[in-house]
Amino acid sequence: MAIVETSIVPLGTGDTSISHYVAACHCILQAENRVNYELTAMGTIIEGDLDIILDVIRRMHEVPFESGALRVSTTIKIDDRRDRRASMAGKTQAVTDKLKK
Repeated sequence: MAIVETSIVPLGTGDTSISHYVAACHCILQAENRVNYELTAMGTIIEGDLDIILDVIRRMHEVPFESGALRVSTTIKIDDRRDRRASMAGKTQAVTDKLKK
């Protein structure tokens, strides 16, 4: 299972606020039942099969264009662990456990 962080930023919109673009991108995620995701202040974290995640991000990347953006910058960071099952919660818990020591 892969864990992917993505940030999709519309450019050339004439406005500094992008929350409505982010919300529109998240509609793609809400309709997708094959991945888990978490919205953060600086991006979105998605976990699931890497091929599915990349397909979802591709669809999310198109959303700002459909809403009038002239340019879109999408950043993708992938953590694809193959030696054991990983999860968003597990990664966070590993750090939390170490902080308790």
